[in-house]
Amino acid sequence: MWLFTLTFLPLLLSLGMWQLDRAEQKRALAAQMEQQRQLPAAPLGELPADTALTWRALQLTGQFDPQHIWLLDNRTRNGQAGVEILQLFHDQPGDRPLIINRGWLAWPDRRHLPAVPVAEGELQLRAEVLPPPGEGFRLQGGSTSGWPKLITHADPEVLANQAVLPDLPLMARLQPGSPGALRLDWPAMPMTATKHTGYAVQWFTLAAALLILFIWAGLRPAHPESNQHDEHD
Repeated sequence: MWLFTLTFLPLLLSLGMWQLDRAEQKRALAAQMEQQRQLPAAPLGELPADTALTWRALQLTGQFDPQHIWLLDNRTRNGQAGVEILQLFHDQPGDRPLIINRGWLAWPDRRHLPAVPVAEGELQLRAEVLPPPGEGFRLQGGSTSGWPKLITHADPEVLANQAVLPDLPLMARLQPGSPGALRLDWPAMPMTATKHTGYAVQWFTLAAALLILFIWAGLRPAHPESNQHDEHD
């Protein structure tokens, strides 16, 4: 019992503390998102170079590149398979490339790539800058030649190499009302701070139960088996 408790009690406590730390990170992220979203949309060229752009709304004027389109695979809405359409955008004026997520498009027949609606001419867009994507789990596969390209992970460095861009592009997603937008019901964060806190409570509860079991086992009176053997002899 000593060995069991000394092995699992620190593990359960560390898992609880880890979940509390994750909850704090999610609260900080939510606060940052809310602060950035309160700022008015601004042209990219008018913002100082040291401006924090993540989750910032941008007012863009320019054209979508008709060739450089990526289909971000394995995106579902209401159980329906589809892709998110990423397209290179030339902001005018501006010297930093942007790859805009135009939204979700259904892909019912995987034998053929879906037809991407065209967005031509000079457009005025409202887009929200996204944070750099995490590593996460990446599926293998995807088209490597020809356009549009089917991808399973939006890595800015890879996309820049494929489009032969001089700099890493900003990743942004369209906001409602922008021309060229598709379905824009962006998924929420996969896990909130409240869920992490709930998981922490579960781990701490298991740790408390283990400690109570250990104390109960230590205080339990010994079984009178030895006395019975003595009387029999």
